Amino acid sequence: MNEPLTQEPSTPLDDLLGILDLERVEEDIFRGVSRPSMVPRVFGGQVAAQALVAAGRTVPADRIPHSLHSYFLRPGDPEVPIVYTVDRIRDGRSFTTRRVVAVQHGQPIFHLSASFQTDEEGLEHQEPMPPAPDPETLPTAAEMLPRHAHRFADPLLLDRLLEARAAVDLRYVDEPPYGDFGAPREPRSQVWFRTSGKLDDAPAPDRLWGDPLLHICLATYVSDMTLLDSVLLAHGRGGWAVGDVVGASLDHAMWFHRPFRADDWLLYDQESPTSQSGRGLARGRIFTRTGELAISVIQEGVVRVPRG
Repeated sequence: MNEPLTQEPSTPLDDLLGILDLERVEEDIFRGVSRPSMVPRVFGGQVAAQALVAAGRTVPADRIPHSLHSYFLRPGDPEVPIVYTVDRIRDGRSFTTRRVVAVQHGQPIFHLSASFQTDEEGLEHQEPMPPAPDPETLPTAAEMLPRHAHRFADPLLLDRLLEARAAVDLRYVDEPPYGDFGAPREPRSQVWFRTSGKLDDAPAPDRLWGDPLLHICLATYVSDMTLLDSVLLAHGRGGWAVGDVVGASLDHAMWFHRPFRADDWLLYDQESPTSQSGRGLARGRIFTRTGELAISVIQEGVVRVPRG
Protein backbone atom coordinates (compact mmCIF):
# COMPACT_ATOMS: atom_id res chain seq x y z
CA MET A 1 0.00 0.00 0.00
CA ASN A 2 1.42 3.37 -1.03
CA GLU A 3 2.18 5.89 1.67
CA PRO A 4 0.01 9.02 1.43
CA LEU A 5 1.74 12.02 -0.06
CA THR A 6 2.47 14.79 2.41
CA GLN A 7 2.65 18.46 1.56
CA GLU A 8 5.04 20.97 3.02
CA PRO A 9 3.21 23.28 5.44
CA SER A 10 2.48 26.67 3.93
CA THR A 11 4.45 29.68 5.08
CA PRO A 12 2.95 33.11 5.88
CA LEU A 13 4.35 34.32 2.54
CA ASP A 14 2.61 31.44 0.75
CA ASP A 15 -0.62 32.47 2.44
CA LEU A 16 -0.18 36.09 1.34
CA LEU A 17 0.53 35.06 -2.25
CA GLY A 18 -2.60 32.92 -2.13
CA ILE A 19 -4.63 35.95 -1.00
CA LEU A 20 -3.32 37.93 -3.98
CA ASP A 21 -4.05 35.10 -6.43
CA LEU A 22 -7.58 36.22 -7.26
CA GLU A 23 -10.24 33.93 -8.69
CA ARG A 24 -11.42 35.01 -12.13
CA VAL A 25 -15.23 34.92 -12.08
CA GLU A 26 -15.77 36.49 -15.49
CA GLU A 27 -13.62 38.23 -18.10
CA ASP A 28 -13.24 41.41 -16.03
CA ILE A 29 -14.62 40.25 -12.67
CA PHE A 30 -12.46 38.76 -9.92
CA ARG A 31 -13.02 37.53 -6.39
CA GLY A 32 -10.64 37.60 -3.43
CA VAL A 33 -10.64 36.58 0.22
CA SER A 34 -9.04 38.32 3.18
CA ARG A 35 -6.31 37.70 5.73
CA PRO A 36 -7.07 37.84 9.45
CA SER A 37 -6.75 41.39 10.77
CA MET A 38 -6.06 43.11 14.09
CA VAL A 39 -9.30 45.06 13.71
CA PRO A 40 -12.74 43.92 12.49
CA ARG A 41 -12.18 45.25 8.97
CA VAL A 42 -10.08 44.33 5.95
CA PHE A 43 -6.53 45.69 5.89
CA GLY A 44 -6.41 48.54 3.37
CA GLY A 45 -3.12 47.44 1.82
CA GLN A 46 -4.68 44.09 1.00
CA VAL A 47 -7.62 45.65 -0.85
CA ALA A 48 -5.32 47.99 -2.80
CA ALA A 49 -2.99 45.14 -3.76
CA GLN A 50 -5.84 42.85 -4.81
CA ALA A 51 -7.42 45.62 -6.89
CA LEU A 52 -4.10 46.18 -8.65
CA VAL A 53 -3.84 42.44 -9.32
CA ALA A 54 -7.31 42.55 -10.90
CA ALA A 55 -6.38 45.54 -13.07
CA GLY A 56 -3.05 43.97 -14.08
CA ARG A 57 -4.68 40.77 -15.28
CA THR A 58 -6.56 42.73 -17.95
CA VAL A 59 -3.45 44.51 -19.29
CA PRO A 60 -0.87 43.24 -21.83
CA ALA A 61 2.20 41.69 -20.22
CA ASP A 62 4.56 44.33 -21.65
CA ARG A 63 2.90 47.09 -19.58
CA ILE A 64 3.50 47.58 -15.89
CA PRO A 65 1.85 49.98 -13.41
CA HIS A 66 3.40 53.42 -13.15
CA SER A 67 0.76 54.96 -10.86
CA LEU A 68 -2.37 54.26 -8.85
CA HIS A 69 -4.88 56.49 -7.10
CA SER A 70 -7.44 55.04 -4.71
CA TYR A 71 -10.16 55.84 -2.19
CA PHE A 72 -11.29 53.74 0.76
CA LEU A 73 -15.07 54.15 0.84
CA ARG A 74 -16.33 51.71 3.49
CA PRO A 75 -14.74 49.27 5.94
CA GLY A 76 -14.34 45.84 4.38
CA ASP A 77 -15.79 42.73 6.00
CA PRO A 78 -12.97 40.17 6.46
CA GLU A 79 -15.48 37.30 6.65
CA VAL A 80 -16.94 37.90 3.18
CA PRO A 81 -15.23 37.60 -0.25
CA ILE A 82 -14.55 40.84 -2.13
CA VAL A 83 -15.65 41.15 -5.75
CA TYR A 84 -13.47 43.30 -8.01
CA THR A 85 -14.91 44.63 -11.27
CA VAL A 86 -12.50 46.09 -13.82
CA ASP A 87 -13.47 48.82 -16.27
CA ARG A 88 -11.18 49.05 -19.31
CA ILE A 89 -11.01 52.83 -19.55
CA ARG A 90 -8.32 53.21 -22.22
CA ASP A 91 -5.85 51.17 -24.26
CA GLY A 92 -3.41 53.54 -25.94
CA ARG A 93 -0.16 53.00 -27.82
CA SER A 94 1.96 53.54 -24.70
CA PHE A 95 -0.45 53.80 -21.77
CA THR A 96 -3.31 51.66 -20.50
CA THR A 97 -5.81 52.84 -17.88
CA ARG A 98 -8.02 50.67 -15.69
CA ARG A 99 -10.63 51.48 -13.06
CA VAL A 100 -11.44 48.90 -10.38
CA VAL A 101 -14.33 48.89 -7.90
CA ALA A 102 -14.30 46.50 -4.93
CA VAL A 103 -17.78 45.44 -3.78
CA GLN A 104 -19.14 43.72 -0.67
CA HIS A 105 -22.76 43.31 0.43
CA GLY A 106 -23.84 45.07 -2.76
CA GLN A 107 -21.91 48.28 -1.94
CA PRO A 108 -18.57 49.64 -3.14
CA ILE A 109 -15.91 49.60 -0.42
CA PHE A 110 -12.90 50.73 -2.47
CA HIS A 111 -12.15 52.45 -5.77
CA LEU A 112 -8.86 52.38 -7.67
CA SER A 113 -7.60 53.93 -10.90
CA ALA A 114 -4.31 52.58 -12.24
CA SER A 115 -2.22 53.50 -15.26
CA PHE A 116 0.19 51.11 -17.00
CA GLN A 117 2.97 51.93 -19.46
CA THR A 118 5.28 50.14 -21.87
CA ASP A 119 9.00 50.36 -21.11
CA GLU A 120 10.41 53.62 -22.44
CA GLU A 121 13.68 55.56 -22.19
CA GLY A 122 13.77 59.22 -21.15
CA LEU A 123 15.42 61.91 -19.03
CA GLU A 124 16.43 60.69 -15.58
CA HIS A 125 17.18 62.25 -12.22
CA GLN A 126 16.24 61.51 -8.60
CA GLU A 127 16.80 62.83 -5.10
CA PRO A 128 19.41 60.93 -3.10
CA MET A 129 18.59 58.14 -0.69
CA PRO A 130 18.65 59.33 2.94
CA PRO A 131 21.09 57.74 5.37
CA ALA A 132 19.88 54.64 7.20
CA PRO A 133 21.55 51.79 9.09
CA ASP A 134 21.88 48.40 7.44
CA PRO A 135 18.71 46.32 7.92
CA GLU A 136 20.68 43.37 9.27
CA THR A 137 21.69 45.49 12.27
CA LEU A 138 18.06 46.14 13.25
CA PRO A 139 15.74 43.90 15.30
CA THR A 140 13.05 41.88 13.54
CA ALA A 141 9.39 42.42 14.42
CA ALA A 142 9.45 39.20 16.44
CA GLU A 143 12.35 40.60 18.48
CA MET A 144 11.13 44.20 18.79
CA LEU A 145 7.36 43.98 19.33
CA PRO A 146 7.40 41.83 22.51
CA ARG A 147 9.47 44.58 24.17
CA HIS A 148 6.32 46.71 24.03
CA ALA A 149 3.86 44.03 25.14
CA HIS A 150 2.83 46.18 28.12
CA ARG A 151 1.36 48.74 25.70
CA PHE A 152 -1.22 46.23 24.45
CA ALA A 153 -4.24 46.01 26.75
CA ASP A 154 -5.24 42.77 25.04
CA PRO A 155 -2.32 40.35 24.52
CA LEU A 156 -4.17 38.89 21.53
CA LEU A 157 -3.60 42.18 19.68
CA LEU A 158 0.14 41.69 19.87
CA ASP A 159 -0.20 38.12 18.59
CA ARG A 160 -2.40 39.30 15.72
CA LEU A 161 0.04 42.06 14.84
CA LEU A 162 2.91 39.58 14.68
CA GLU A 163 0.79 37.18 12.62
CA ALA A 164 -0.29 39.93 10.22
CA ARG A 165 3.32 40.89 9.57
CA ALA A 166 4.80 37.39 9.40
CA ALA A 167 4.86 37.38 5.58
CA VAL A 168 6.98 40.55 5.57
CA ASP A 169 10.31 41.11 7.31
CA LEU A 170 9.75 44.70 8.49
CA ARG A 171 12.35 46.42 10.65
CA TYR A 172 11.99 49.86 12.25
CA VAL A 173 15.08 52.08 12.17
CA ASP A 174 13.85 53.91 15.31
CA GLU A 175 11.23 53.07 17.92
CA PRO A 176 7.67 52.69 16.54
CA PRO A 177 4.96 55.05 17.89
CA TYR A 178 4.01 52.75 20.75
CA GLY A 179 7.68 52.61 21.80
CA ASP A 180 7.78 56.35 22.56
CA PHE A 181 4.26 56.74 23.87
CA GLY A 182 3.72 60.22 25.28
CA ALA A 183 6.94 61.66 23.85
CA PRO A 184 6.32 63.77 20.70
CA ARG A 185 9.16 63.72 18.21
CA GLU A 186 9.92 64.67 14.63
CA PRO A 187 7.18 63.26 12.37
CA ARG A 188 9.54 61.06 10.39
CA SER A 189 10.12 57.33 10.43
CA GLN A 190 12.03 54.74 8.46
CA VAL A 191 11.53 51.02 8.03
CA TRP A 192 13.33 48.43 5.96
CA PHE A 193 11.15 45.69 4.49
CA ARG A 194 11.22 42.68 2.22
CA THR A 195 9.15 39.53 1.90
CA SER A 196 9.98 36.81 4.42
CA GLY A 197 11.14 34.49 1.63
CA LYS A 198 12.40 34.55 -1.94
CA LEU A 199 9.88 34.83 -4.77
CA ASP A 200 9.66 32.43 -7.69
CA ASP A 201 10.65 33.99 -11.03
CA ALA A 202 9.09 31.23 -13.12
CA PRO A 203 6.58 32.75 -15.57
CA ALA A 204 2.94 31.83 -15.11
CA PRO A 205 -0.12 32.31 -17.33
CA ASP A 206 -2.06 34.28 -14.71
CA ARG A 207 0.22 37.34 -15.04
CA LEU A 208 1.21 37.59 -11.43
CA TRP A 209 4.08 35.25 -10.61
CA GLY A 210 7.29 35.65 -12.54
CA ASP A 211 6.88 39.27 -13.63
CA PRO A 212 7.18 42.78 -12.10
CA LEU A 213 3.45 42.95 -11.28
CA LEU A 214 3.91 40.60 -8.33
CA HIS A 215 6.62 42.77 -6.78
CA ILE A 216 4.59 45.95 -7.34
CA CYS A 217 1.47 44.42 -5.75
CA LEU A 218 3.45 43.23 -2.74
CA ALA A 219 4.97 46.70 -2.27
CA THR A 220 1.45 48.15 -2.51
CA TYR A 221 0.37 45.77 0.26
CA VAL A 222 3.24 46.81 2.56
CA SER A 223 2.94 50.54 1.78
CA ASP A 224 -0.17 50.84 3.97
CA MET A 225 1.37 49.20 7.05
CA THR A 226 3.39 52.03 8.57
CA LEU A 227 2.90 55.23 6.56
CA LEU A 228 0.52 56.99 8.96
CA ASP A 229 2.82 56.20 11.90
CA SER A 230 4.64 59.46 11.16
CA VAL A 231 1.45 61.39 12.01
CA LEU A 232 1.34 59.80 15.46
CA LEU A 233 4.98 60.53 16.18
CA ALA A 234 4.38 64.29 16.08
CA HIS A 235 1.87 63.99 18.94
CA GLY A 236 3.34 61.21 21.07
CA ARG A 237 0.34 58.99 20.42
CA GLY A 238 0.81 55.30 20.94
CA GLY A 239 -0.61 53.93 17.73
CA TRP A 240 -3.50 52.09 16.20
CA ALA A 241 -2.82 48.77 17.91
CA VAL A 242 -2.80 50.06 21.49
CA GLY A 243 -6.17 51.83 21.47
CA ASP A 244 -4.88 55.39 21.90
CA VAL A 245 -5.96 56.66 18.45
CA VAL A 246 -8.69 55.70 15.99
CA GLY A 247 -7.48 55.67 12.41
CA ALA A 248 -8.38 54.52 8.92
CA SER A 249 -7.03 55.16 5.43
CA LEU A 250 -9.02 57.59 3.30
CA ASP A 251 -7.04 57.70 0.08
CA HIS A 252 -3.77 56.27 -1.16
CA ALA A 253 -1.63 57.18 -4.18
CA MET A 254 1.55 55.56 -5.49
CA TRP A 255 3.97 56.20 -8.34
CA PHE A 256 6.31 53.43 -9.48
CA HIS A 257 9.52 54.90 -10.89
CA ARG A 258 12.14 52.18 -11.27
CA PRO A 259 12.37 48.38 -11.16
CA PHE A 260 12.72 46.69 -7.77
CA ARG A 261 12.21 43.34 -6.11
CA ALA A 262 9.94 42.92 -3.10
CA ASP A 263 12.16 40.10 -1.80
CA ASP A 264 15.20 42.42 -1.65
CA TRP A 265 15.57 45.04 1.08
CA LEU A 266 13.66 48.28 0.46
CA LEU A 267 13.93 51.41 2.61
CA TYR A 268 10.60 53.15 3.33
CA ASP A 269 11.35 56.75 4.32
CA GLN A 270 8.17 58.37 5.70
CA GLU A 271 7.11 61.79 6.99
CA SER A 272 3.96 63.73 7.87
CA PRO A 273 3.79 67.40 6.80
CA THR A 274 0.42 68.14 8.45
CA SER A 275 -2.54 66.87 10.48
CA GLN A 276 -5.81 68.71 11.15
CA SER A 277 -9.61 68.28 11.16
CA GLY A 278 -9.35 64.65 12.25
CA ARG A 279 -7.14 63.83 9.26
CA GLY A 280 -3.41 63.28 8.84
CA LEU A 281 -1.30 63.41 5.68
CA ALA A 282 1.79 61.27 5.18
CA ARG A 283 4.18 60.81 2.29
CA GLY A 284 6.83 58.22 1.71
CA ARG A 285 9.70 57.32 -0.57
CA ILE A 286 10.79 53.73 -1.15
CA PHE A 287 14.41 53.15 -2.17
CA THR A 288 16.23 50.02 -3.22
CA ARG A 289 19.21 49.07 -1.11
CA THR A 290 21.51 50.38 -3.84
CA GLY A 291 19.89 53.82 -3.67
CA GLU A 292 17.42 53.92 -6.58
CA LEU A 293 14.17 55.76 -5.86
CA ALA A 294 11.65 53.05 -6.73
CA ILE A 295 8.29 54.34 -5.42
CA SER A 296 6.67 57.53 -4.12
CA VAL A 297 3.60 57.27 -1.84
CA ILE A 298 1.09 59.75 -0.42
CA GLN A 299 -1.75 58.84 1.92
CA GLU A 300 -4.37 60.70 3.95
CA GLY A 301 -6.14 59.01 6.81
CA VAL A 302 -8.58 59.58 9.61
CA VAL A 303 -6.66 60.27 12.83
CA ARG A 304 -8.97 60.78 15.79
CA VAL A 305 -8.43 60.80 19.52
CA PRO A 306 -11.56 59.37 21.17
CA ARG A 307 -13.30 61.84 23.45
CA GLY A 308 -13.27 60.94 27.12
